[in-house]
Amino acid sequence: MAAEAAQRWESTLDSVVVYAQGAVCRRLAGGRVPQDGRVRVTGLPRSLDTGSLRVRVLGASAVRVVEARVEVEAGPANSEDSGGLRREVERLRAACSAAEARRDRQLGLVEEVAGLRPVPPTRRRDDPHRGTPTDSWLALADFVDERLTGSHARLVELEEELRRLEHDLRVAADRLERASTDMVSAQVATTVCAALTLGGDAVAEDTAAPEIEVEVEVEYRVPGAVWVPAYRLTHRQGDDSGSLVLRASVAQRTGEDWTGVRVGLSTADLRRRTDLPKLRSIRIGRRQPAPGPSGWREPPAGLADLFAGYDAAGPRPVTAGRAGSAPLAVAIGSQPAAVPPPPPAPQGYGAPPAGLPVGGPPGSMPRPASRPGGRPLPRSAPFAAAPPMAPAAPGGPVPPPPPEPVTGPPRPSGTELDYAALVLSGPDEQRSRRGRLFPAAAEDLVAAEYRRRAEEVATLPLPGCAVRPRESAGSFDHRFDATARADIPSDGTWHTVTLVEIPVGLSTEYVCVPSVETTVYATLVLSNATDRALLAGPVEVTVDDEFVLTAALPTLAPGGVRRVGLGPAESVRVTRRTELHESTSGLRGSTTVLDHRVHVQLANRLGRPVTVEVRERVPVTSEPDVRIEERADWSAPNGGEGPEHTPGTRLWRVDLPAGGTAALDGGYVIRIPAGKALAGGNRRS
Repeated sequence: MAAEAAQRWESTLDSVVVYAQGAVCRRLAGGRVPQDGRVRVTGLPRSLDTGSLRVRVLGASAVRVVEARVEVEAGPANSEDSGGLRREVERLRAACSAAEARRDRQLGLVEEVAGLRPVPPTRRRDDPHRGTPTDSWLALADFVDERLTGSHARLVELEEELRRLEHDLRVAADRLERASTDMVSAQVATTVCAALTLGGDAVAEDTAAPEIEVEVEVEYRVPGAVWVPAYRLTHRQGDDSGSLVLRASVAQRTGEDWTGVRVGLSTADLRRRTDLPKLRSIRIGRRQPAPGPSGWREPPAGLADLFAGYDAAGPRPVTAGRAGSAPLAVAIGSQPAAVPPPPPAPQGYGAPPAGLPVGGPPGSMPRPASRPGGRPLPRSAPFAAAPPMAPAAPGGPVPPPPPEPVTGPPRPSGTELDYAALVLSGPDEQRSRRGRLFPAAAEDLVAAEYRRRAEEVATLPLPGCAVRPRESAGSFDHRFDATARADIPSDGTWHTVTLVEIPVGLSTEYVCVPSVETTVYATLVLSNATDRALLAGPVEVTVDDEFVLTAALPTLAPGGVRRVGLGPAESVRVTRRTELHESTSGLRGSTTVLDHRVHVQLANRLGRPVTVEVRERVPVTSEPDVRIEERADWSAPNGGEGPEHTPGTRLWRVDLPAGGTAALDGGYVIRIPAGKALAGGNRRS
C-alpha cells in the first residue's frame, strides 16, 4: 500500500486558457520518481479529450516522459463530498409525498363527514305517517358542523405544510441544478488520471539508488467553456485620457472548478484544422501506376497461426456476471467486450470458403463472389446462395456491363494511416481482427454524455450588447491574460473576470444634425493607442464617478478611433434656418440657379468649454451638366464617405466657451440647365 501511495501524485490546476469554445488546462504535479518510473497523476476531469493529453518534465532535468496515457478508475464516493444537495432534494421530495398523502386523507375525511345526511326508515304501505324528530336533525347538523370545522382547520394546516415543503423542494432543486458539476453525482466516483512512465539517464536501475524528485506539467483540452468580452470605462470631464478596464464574462461546465488559476482568453478556434493540404503532382505522358501508400504494408503471412496456442487453451473463464446474461456497464475509457466470432457461413453457391476473413486492412479483403455473367453478389447477402439468372427476353432491356475490377495497390484512407490512433486487436477479438491494427473504437457512452453536458454551455444566452469573440475578431486571433488569479466554478453560469487595465485616449465631443433634429448628443471619442485590439462588447461608462449608461463598443483595432454615444445633452442648444433664392442666368435664361443658404446658431449653457460637431449635407449629382458650388467654411469628413457618413456630408467643428454662443453661415448653389429643370416641382428640398 505504501508503494502504491507513492506512485500517485496529486495535481493542482495552475492555468487555463479559454478559447472561443473550449479550454486548455495545465496542471502541476510532482514527487519522487519510483524505481520502475511508473506514476499516476490524479485530478483530471471526466470530460477531457483523451487525444489531447500532453505531459512534460519542468526544469533542466535528465528525466523525460517515456509514455503517457489516460486511465479511468472507479471507487466509492466520499459521502462528505458528494450528494449533499442531492440527498436534501430526495429528503424533501419524500417529505412532499408524505405531506400530500396526509392532505389527501384529510380531504377524504372532509368529504365523508360532509356526506352525512339523515335517512328516514323505509315506510311500509300500512304504516301511518311519522313525525319528524327535529332534535335529532339538529343534533346531526351540529355534529357535522363541529367535525367539518375541525377538519377544515386541519386541512388548512396540511395544505400550508405542503406548500412550504414544495417551496423548499423547488429551492433545493434549483440549487442542485446550479451547483458545480465538479461535485460527484453518484454513489460510485469515477476519476480520471494520467498514467506516466518516466525514464532517462537519471532514473537509476539499481534499487539502492536514491529516488529523484521532479515536477511535471500535464496539459489537456476540455469542452464546455465560453467567454465574451466586457469593459468598464472611467472618464473625467476635461481630461484627454481615461481608463478602460477589460473584463470578460466566462462560463464553464467542464466538470472541475477553476480555483485560484491564471486565466487567459483567446479568440482562436480549438477545432480549426492545422494540417497542411497535400498537393499532388500532375503528370503528362503515359499512364503510370499509382504509387503505393507510404508506411503501409500487407498483413504478414500466417497471422492466424500466431493464436493457435491461445485457441487450444480453451475459452477464458467468466469473471463478472452470469453466463448468458447481458454484460455489465463498462467504465470510461475501457475496451468493449469481445464479440464472439460469427458461426460459419453455409457453403452455398458463390459463398467464400470457410475461414476467409470478413474485415481487415485495405487490400486484405478478397474480391466479392460473382454470379454467372460477372456481376457481383449483393452486399446484403454475401453468404447466401444466389438463384440462377433468367435469360433475357428477346427485345428486352440489355443488362448493364459488369464493372471493371479494381486493380493496383490498396488505397487505405487517412484514418487507417493515422498510426497514433490505431489500436492492436487482442486475441479476444474476432478472428478476422486480432493481431491487426484498426482505428480506435468510438468513445464510450459515459464519456460522450459528460462531453454533451459540458457543451450545453455554448447555448447560454449572451449578456446585453455582448458579441461572440469569433464574430468580432475577424481574421486575426488575439489573446488576453489576466493579471491576477481568479475563481470560476463549473456551474454553467456567467462569471465576471477582470483581466487588465488599458490606457486609452478620450475626449468629449457633442454632435448634432440640425437638418434632421435639433437635439445635441454627447459622445466620447475613444482612441486605441495600444498594440492590442479591443473586441466588440458592452462597456459601462462612468463619467466623474457617476454611472451614465451601458453602451455597445464596436471592435477597435490598434490605432483606431471610435465614438461611444452618451445620449442627449440638454445644456447645448442648436437652431437652424434655411433660405432659397431661385433665379436664371446665361444667354436667354438657359440655366436655373438655386441658391440655398443655411444659418445655424449654437448656445452652450454648461460651465465648461465644449467642442460641437455640426453635420450638414450638400446634394450630389452624377450629371455632368448639373453643377454644385459650395459657399461655406465646412469640410468633408477626414475618414471619407463611409458607413458613418453618407455621400455629401459636410462638417463644422466649433469650440464654444462656457456660456458662449456661435453663428454658422453656409450654403450651396445648384446650377441646372433649363431643359432639365422640373416644371412645378419642389426645388426647396
